[in-house]
Amino acid sequence: MLLRTFLALAAGLTLSLAFEPVALPVLVPVAVGALFLSTRGLRARSGWLPGLAFGAGFYFTHIFWMRESIGADAWVALAGIEAVFYGALGAVSAALHQRRLWPAWLAVAWVAVEVLRSGWPFSGMPWGRLSFAMADTPLASALPYVGSVGVSLLLAAMGSLLAWVVVARDRERLVAGGVTVGFVALSLLPALAPYEVDETGTATVAVVQGDVPGPGNDILYDFEQVTQNHVDATVELGEDVRAGRRPQPDFVLWPENSTASDPFRDLTVNAGIREAAAAVGVPVVVGAMVDSGPDHVLNQGIVWDPVTGAGDRYTKRHPVPYGEYIPLRRYLAGTFGKLALIPRDMLSGTRKTPLQVGEISVADSICFDVAYDDGIYDQVSRGAELLTVQTSNASFIFTDQIDQQFAITRLRAIETGRWLAVASPNGVSGVIAPDGEVVAVADPRTRAVLVEEVGLATAVTPAVRLGAWPGRVCAVLTITGLAVGALPYRRRRTPQESEPAPTDTTPDKVLS
Repeated sequence: MLLRTFLALAAGLTLSLAFEPVALPVLVPVAVGALFLSTRGLRARSGWLPGLAFGAGFYFTHIFWMRESIGADAWVALAGIEAVFYGALGAVSAALHQRRLWPAWLAVAWVAVEVLRSGWPFSGMPWGRLSFAMADTPLASALPYVGSVGVSLLLAAMGSLLAWVVVARDRERLVAGGVTVGFVALSLLPALAPYEVDETGTATVAVVQGDVPGPGNDILYDFEQVTQNHVDATVELGEDVRAGRRPQPDFVLWPENSTASDPFRDLTVNAGIREAAAAVGVPVVVGAMVDSGPDHVLNQGIVWDPVTGAGDRYTKRHPVPYGEYIPLRRYLAGTFGKLALIPRDMLSGTRKTPLQVGEISVADSICFDVAYDDGIYDQVSRGAELLTVQTSNASFIFTDQIDQQFAITRLRAIETGRWLAVASPNGVSGVIAPDGEVVAVADPRTRAVLVEEVGLATAVTPAVRLGAWPGRVCAVLTITGLAVGALPYRRRRTPQESEPAPTDTTPDKVLS
């Protein structure tokens, strides 16, 4: 068991190397296969231990940036919770090893647990999904066909097939090797026939990165100046447009937290936004914190028209627990540590339709929303022509989090077949093509305005049409596999087994 646990721990550490900052995606199947090997031959009641070691090795490393930016307590709590899910996966995989076609059962079990932890508890934590490591690989071409969940399934299956190759003997190993090679080749076929979404038009988008004063990692250090930086950059853009130095954009995108005070209550902020919109002469999508009573706040993207003012709004769907709201607050004896910095809870948005920004339908996401499937799928399936991400990564600006999130953002463009514009107060801001290519990017910790022509599209990829169904099917199959495995055991029990055990307890009898 000690060797199995160390193998699983090493596998978890190896999986963390597949993501930024190291970004070696080829390690994903190797790490997954090693985890499955560590649980082979165990019972479910002991398989959890290697699984937990794997989860600890992976997640404590993968989100180490949280320790550096938020605090060690939050890092330990979140990584510990996520490691428990991998412990459950270890127990499940130990049980499923007994099934015929066990490599297939293990792959669907991985995805079932990955989907579960990505949405639960308290909206879950999608960071670390296998597919999120695939931005610069041929396998990214499969995203429009099968989605993020489907690509995770392909990777998990590659890992389980590698485990089969290791444990197989004689001719079976040749069969396992042939099946593995064939499966990998089949998974890479989309790279030979990339899914292309026909464009229905074009638009010009301006992305504003206003920069954060002071140390750069505290959006509230001087939040009035943050807003003023974005106002000034937009006013300068308007001057450049009138002078012919830049093309007229169709709209301007500001980041999350471009104003940390309610623009409907703060008259100075309100005046600044109106000045910026009037100067550029097109709608500005503002990232604002909006009051919602004494105990709650909304994190919104607001379409601010230069003539009619504030209009359509998108509210962040997945606020971060213990970062933007405190679950079970009423059961806590006051706030403690950094929780004291969260006096009000952020409410979740429920919008499923895209924002209307002038003549363009836009699927908006705010910060961590981009890691969740639901909001993006809902808006794209309802006519969104373009993706935007408003994020505030200032707290993580000196960590690897910003690169991990930007990789996820690129994958969303590929998955939906849409152009994507992302705005951050001080990085990473950019414009991404539907094939994941970064066509424009602003250097972190600088003030910049990116003006790019982007394509618009209304067709929906197969991945978006599939929606949540791949994850649901994997969950049902996993439960079925566990249930079917329990039936033979029950059938083997006979009435004689319920009779008193023999009194002869010599060593030979006990072993037999």
